Amino acid sequence: MRLEVLLPYGVFLEQNDVSRIVAETSDGSLGLLPHRLDCAAALVPGILTYATQQNASVYIAVDEGVMVKAGDDVLVSVRRAIGGKDLGELQEAVKREFLTVDEQQRSVRAALDRLESGLMSRLAEFPHER
Repeated sequence: MRLEVLLPYGVFLEQNDVSRIVAETSDGSLGLLPHRLDCAAALVPGILTYATQQNASVYIAVDEGVMVKAGDDVLVSVRRAIGGKDLGELQEAVKREFLTVDEQQRSVRAALDRLESGLMSRLAEFPHER
């Protein structure tokens, strides 16, 4: 298989001769082998693992995104990715970098929702013309 990991600003990885891929989805782990049917999956922050024909496993910490398998091509599009050899360090990077940012984004969204709600209630107080 041919694996390509895309980021919003460029290509993170292009790898040929991939023998298997394992990624984390909202429904659990998803494994891809060369003869699997074409599919698409939503990815959650976690570790994407792939092995080359030489059986060398490689780990990539990925943020949420999407993975599409079409024929021998597997495209992974994520917001952020970090490569590394130590699985423990990558797991910590996911917790530190990706999940913390997601929590900050939730806080910002909650604050914006409160502002919008306050604005709507203020607008509702204006007298209506008949």
